[in-house]
Amino acid sequence: MNATEKRNAFRAFRNRNYALFFCGQSVSQIGTWMQRTAVSWVIYSITHSAFMLGLAVFAQQFPSFLFSLLGGIVSDRYSRRKILLITQSISLIQSVLLAMLTFTSHDLVWEILMLSVLLGVVNAFDTTARQPMVHELVNNKEDIANALALNSAMVNLARLIGPALSGIVLQSFGASACFSLNAVSFLAVLASLLLMKLPPFVAPATKKKVMAELKEGFRYLQQTPRIAIIIIVMICMALLVLPYDTLTPIFAKVIFKGDARTFGYIASAGGLGAIGGSFFLAALKKTTDLTRVLLATTGILGIGLIGFSFCTSFYWSIPFGIMIGFASLTPMTASITIIQMEAAANMRGRVMSYIALSYFGMLPLGSLLVGFASQKISAPLTMLLQGCIAIVIVFIFSRYLKPERLNKKNSKELQEAEIEVAEKV
Repeated sequence: MNATEKRNAFRAFRNRNYALFFCGQSVSQIGTWMQRTAVSWVIYSITHSAFMLGLAVFAQQFPSFLFSLLGGIVSDRYSRRKILLITQSISLIQSVLLAMLTFTSHDLVWEILMLSVLLGVVNAFDTTARQPMVHELVNNKEDIANALALNSAMVNLARLIGPALSGIVLQSFGASACFSLNAVSFLAVLASLLLMKLPPFVAPATKKKVMAELKEGFRYLQQTPRIAIIIIVMICMALLVLPYDTLTPIFAKVIFKGDARTFGYIASAGGLGAIGGSFFLAALKKTTDLTRVLLATTGILGIGLIGFSFCTSFYWSIPFGIMIGFASLTPMTASITIIQMEAAANMRGRVMSYIALSYFGMLPLGSLLVGFASQKISAPLTMLLQGCIAIVIVFIFSRYLKPERLNKKNSKELQEAEIEVAEKV
């Protein structure tokens, strides 16, 4: 990569507010991945049940499904910075409570599940405000795609560092230390939000009833089939493919005969691959067809899952873990980038709420399904099936996401939809 390409890959940092946001979120995301890894390990260590692992994911993410549409409306109506200050503060309190409980007791399955439900509700409002807020932090709109790709790189760097740190801390100091460090990490993102210099928030001139706004958002999706089809792809992935990480503790503890550090290193291998995928996205040319990236990386994910399912050694699992990491979040990042770039400005919050609805609705159901299946047919066979399903998804949706079929039609319908929405507002 030459000097010009390096500048292009990091051009979003020219925006002060975005640079602050990136730094604060980077620290917080490392803490989040530490907590996520610790929760999965604690649940499986106590219960030795794949189904309970799936239930833990369900408890955290299904509330996000229930409240995501409301979160999108709140995001479109109120200051997104204030929303994030509230959600991040509540998340800090949740981490403190987890730390206190695990420090004083050892059998905390249902208490952890209840606190996971609280975090799920908070994330419904946090996610739908955080993603569209990028548009407010970037002055040059040509930098938006780069900023979204760098966001993914940030999450994936945390995905590399967080689980590895969590495995070491879990083995040396226990789960309460992981939760305490996550609580401290929220101070960084709160500080970054307070240091931002944003124009005063201007509330929408008119506020419609909640159901009217939800119907308007759904009608907008009907009028923009390209966005709707991509959301359908996300639904299939979240339900049938992406819950593969529910099985990781089982591979670490049962298949590879390892401990918390083994689990952390496997998760970090995925993070290493995901970093490569994120910088790959950040360095893409503006003319790159992201739908091809979406389909190709979904196929790579399928191959990686199939390979990982046959591993009986921790060392053999690492290259496949890196491949899975490269391809796991890249399709989702590409999908969100396409939607963010093509959605009407006044509809982004509601469109993000439908994305959150599809992701947080299907992923917890998928986690339950994967947990149940692995109890019946084993974790390796379940992951093998998930890999095969990913490849089938590529073959099915490649027909509907061809540029020549959708781009011209979508461009006209997108313009008509934006005009219709603008007239109603």
